[in-house]
Amino acid sequence: MRKTAALASAGLIITAGVALADTPVLTIYTYDSFTSEWGPGPAVKAAFEAECACTVDFVAAGDGAALLARLQMEGGTSDADILLGLDTNLTASAVATGLFAPHGVTPDVDLPIAWDDPTFLPYDWSHFALIGREGGPAPASFRALADSDASVIIMDPRSSTPGLGLLMWVKAAYGDEAGQIWADLADNIVTVTPGWSEGWGLFLEGEADLVLSYSTSPAYNIVVDNDHSLRALPFSEGHYMQVEVAGKLAGSDQPALADQFLRFMLTPAFQSAIPETNWMYPAVMPEGGLGEGWSTLLQPEVSLLLSPDEAQALRSAAVDEWRDALSQ
Repeated sequence: MRKTAALASAGLIITAGVALADTPVLTIYTYDSFTSEWGPGPAVKAAFEAECACTVDFVAAGDGAALLARLQMEGGTSDADILLGLDTNLTASAVATGLFAPHGVTPDVDLPIAWDDPTFLPYDWSHFALIGREGGPAPASFRALADSDASVIIMDPRSSTPGLGLLMWVKAAYGDEAGQIWADLADNIVTVTPGWSEGWGLFLEGEADLVLSYSTSPAYNIVVDNDHSLRALPFSEGHYMQVEVAGKLAGSDQPALADQFLRFMLTPAFQSAIPETNWMYPAVMPEGGLGEGWSTLLQPEVSLLLSPDEAQALRSAAVDEWRDALSQ
């Protein structure tokens, strides 16, 4: 009896093992804060696994620009099925790698811009902004910041999408004068972090007066802590927009699952997780709108955004211009 039970138990274990081995795995490269316990990753994983009969494996690989760099290094040998976390400043460069496949979706999204990209689908958006504290320095332009004693933390444009967004913001606002703006700002910049998470953490620790982030960032403090002490500073030049996107890898060994996830990304199950975990505007606005804490956020009067091709054409020279100015 005991032997029969043991064999039966062993058979169950073997069967369970086979079933587990047969469960497909969808590998998604994304940025660090997306996969954190307070980010959208855990809720998105649970919701998609409930309907896909699969396992979602989020792989954190630095900030957005670092994601693309890793993928370029891995090439066709990458384990990724989806890359989630680029923005429109990087999509033309990503397409140029030849590593992505068309999504085949006609998206119905709520963005301030029309969306017709055949390779990447948007999942959230916001404007870049400098975040300060109530009663602290509040320059109203990059020129005013340069003329002030305010200290600021920014991110590296070579590894971070906010860092690259800041470069494009200055370039879109000042054109050929961008190099001089960076030279004037050099003594205001106390540190350049690899990604957003590190920079935001240092700011919260009091390491600088201001930090590069998003117009929606204060929503966290308002909604979670009823704290209205952080604010996004309105800049007279306008504010550069970020639209975050995801795309399917052409070499994916789970193409049907990848397609399913991209469609799922635009459904309420995914989009409802975005506002109060990623603290950005969702690409598809919920029927009831957003909570009360969102109504007081900065609404820029002028939105700036270069096309993906323009951003790709300017990127290398803008990074060199920035690096040269800060190294003097």
